[in-house]
Amino acid sequence: MMRIIAGERKGAQLTAPRGMDTRPTQAKVRESLFSMIQAYVPEARVLDLFAGSGALALEALSRGAGSAVLVDRDREAAACIRRNIEKLRFEAVATLYCCDWRQALAQIQALKAEPFDLVFLDPPYPLLELEQCCQALAERQLLNDGAMLVLEHRADVTVCLDERFSLVKQRAYGNTEIHFYQYQPRGE
Repeated sequence: MMRIIAGERKGAQLTAPRGMDTRPTQAKVRESLFSMIQAYVPEARVLDLFAGSGALALEALSRGAGSAVLVDRDREAAACIRRNIEKLRFEAVATLYCCDWRQALAQIQALKAEPFDLVFLDPPYPLLELEQCCQALAERQLLNDGAMLVLEHRADVTVCLDERFSLVKQRAYGNTEIHFYQYQPRGE
């Protein structure tokens, strides 16, 4: 059973989609992750690009993020995210896209939305497009200077990002690794 760990919705229960396509981040990993990025959360504009249950973005909202965009192409996952958003009463600050991440970024860019301060990238393990996601976020100018990107992936995967992304820290949790990158546009 998943719950919000801290903040104004602490203890609220979340539902997760059934099946193996969604692997919700464990509570102890979420707690550790948020202790490392807490400075980036208040008033942040958050993007959860492979949202699954929405736990990461919803946790950020509970801890004081200003708004969140959640993306998942799986209809069951999107329905679950919608239920979690409604249950937590975050409808005014959470936007859900049920489509491929590329389509979502194109739609967000077309809306001329404000850039993001905090990005969670935890694609399903068979879908390892972390480099493409980061590059697309930068090229579409969807990241604020100094934005924090949190990449979760299998420990045996190597992530190679360009010089716009500086590795700040990394942590291993069993067969999962989390890398924290800070974005700085070229020439800065």
